[in-house]
Amino acid sequence: MGCRARVAKRELLRVTAGSDADGRPAVVPDPTATSPGRGAHLHPTSECYELAVRRKAFPRALRFTAGAGLSAALLGEYLGQRDHQA
Repeated sequence: MGCRARVAKRELLRVTAGSDADGRPAVVPDPTATSPGRGAHLHPTSECYELAVRRKAFPRALRFTAGAGLSAALLGEYLGQRDHQA
């Protein structure tokens, strides 16, 4: 979704539209790919995430109509923690 490079699905991270701890709409990581609803896939890297944010790709890919209200910060924190563990 971010960099638009094609790879096998198992190498990508699925994200869905959900809510953060405060109940606001947010892009939520779905590493097990089991959450219901429409999902989108991106490389689990900060570079791909930043490209997706810059292109405003999350609301479009998740078909979230109130696009300005969808926060991707939760996904950014998840990827940041994942980068630190690697």
